[in-house]
Amino acid sequence: MKKDIEIAHSTPLLPIEEVAARMDIPADALERYGKYIAKLPLSLAEGKKPGKLVLVTAITATRAGIGKTTVSIGLALGLNKIGRCAVACLREPSLGPCFGMKGGAAGGGYAQVLPMERINLHFTGDFHAVTSAHNMISALLDNYLYQHRAEGFGLREVLWRRVLDVNDRSLRSVVTGLGPASNGLTTQGGFDITPASELMAILCLATSEDDLRRRIENILLGYTYEGKPFTVRDLGVAGAIMVLLKDAIAPNLVQTTENTPAIVHGGPFANIAHGCNSIFATRMALAHSEYTITEAGFGADLGAEKFYDILCRKSGLQPDLTVIVATAQGLKMHGGVPLERIKEPDLEGLRVGLANLDRHVENLRSFGQTVVVVFNRFSGDTEEEMQLLRSHCEEVLKAPFVVNDAYVRGGEGAIEMARLVVDTIENRPSEPLRFAYNEDDSICEKIEKVACRIYRAGKVSFAPAAMKRIRQAEEHGMARFPVCIAKTQFSFSADARRYGAVEGFDFQIRDIVVNAGAEMIVAIAGDILRMPGLPKDPQANHIDYVNGEIVGLS
Repeated sequence: MKKDIEIAHSTPLLPIEEVAARMDIPADALERYGKYIAKLPLSLAEGKKPGKLVLVTAITATRAGIGKTTVSIGLALGLNKIGRCAVACLREPSLGPCFGMKGGAAGGGYAQVLPMERINLHFTGDFHAVTSAHNMISALLDNYLYQHRAEGFGLREVLWRRVLDVNDRSLRSVVTGLGPASNGLTTQGGFDITPASELMAILCLATSEDDLRRRIENILLGYTYEGKPFTVRDLGVAGAIMVLLKDAIAPNLVQTTENTPAIVHGGPFANIAHGCNSIFATRMALAHSEYTITEAGFGADLGAEKFYDILCRKSGLQPDLTVIVATAQGLKMHGGVPLERIKEPDLEGLRVGLANLDRHVENLRSFGQTVVVVFNRFSGDTEEEMQLLRSHCEEVLKAPFVVNDAYVRGGEGAIEMARLVVDTIENRPSEPLRFAYNEDDSICEKIEKVACRIYRAGKVSFAPAAMKRIRQAEEHGMARFPVCIAKTQFSFSADARRYGAVEGFDFQIRDIVVNAGAEMIVAIAGDILRMPGLPKDPQANHIDYVNGEIVGLS
């Protein structure tokens, strides 16, 4: 089979106005970024009856990959194949993983969003806009402190770090302002990756331009010597930051390998942020389709929990169905099979690994969700493995089960999945959402409920630094914010080496980051880092520009 990038290059693309017409969006409403990409004005989502919303999530991530994005795109393709108007609604890829561990992030095989090189690289500049706006706040804050130091003004603590959309471990901790006094105040700080930026979360959680401005104004930058919060409103620069984000707030319209519409917008990671595309994009898709297929990052313990407890709680969105993606290789890894042997048949390893799937399905149902299990087929999977999965899902979990072949066959390979999704929504849709915690629970209680009920921790331990931040947040009226737990994507626990369905562990909260503008409390668990590093052999070593074409971006 051809490589992803070869399939992308061989797929004829439609002019973007023809793709928009499939959503009943007029050509004169588009802001074009070349022939095949356009931004959609927010006004297009107003006054229309929304379609059905399907969330795609997955078992706990493995280094072998699960294929959640490919399934999301494939489901949209399959729905369109059976005559339903469906739109895939996805996050934008980050340059960090693209040039680091995983390469491109636009789907795979014959279930991709296109043009994949532009989507994976600079796209419409949204990531750059977030990076620039975030670092503009940093520069303006540093300048404010420098210019007002003679008046006796200063901050006891500066909480705002810089961001960059590159994996760079050397920037995790830095000192700025070295040299002569004219270089500014000497300060210890650091960088996070752009998907961890609070502005990225704000972009994805805002419900209007006015709400975006309000959230930007509320960003907490630090505390004064009197213990008072110092915010962007105090800095007086919210208008300037709005100007930098004015184009980035509009969702991006592209197309799939079968020329069906896809909206790609926003890009927070689910292990260090809330992991969902923008509310703007989801509402746009819902307004112009029968079915909107969206995904939440990594496993259901991360992306799906945050989708329900943060995004849905604040936006009022309600999924009609949740699809959970599983692979034989991933389940075998969770069953104790070594990474180098997961491509080999191993029914016992697969059977043991099913406990991870079971845990996720149980959790999803606790939110009131009807769950469909999709098996994402890989080339080496055997009929015996698929039959074991089908029997387990239908007889033990009592959950609908289907095999996805969209990677190899495009929409044709997803027709059975599409029909199952439509039938399930029509006959047994999800119940109204039930959340993992209440708004009026304390911050500690919220973290404990997620850790103990969703992850199955035995107890939760809070470091002194975390408790200090929690007390500050509660003292300044932020106790009602939802919590966003940052932890490894490879385990229910905070230990990336503990696969399967572990339980009874001590879940340790190392620190707290207060996102007062995004209105969520980010709890840092274990040794998770908000600025990744590059591996020994980064994907950048294999990306090149040869004879006018990009290679290695897959």
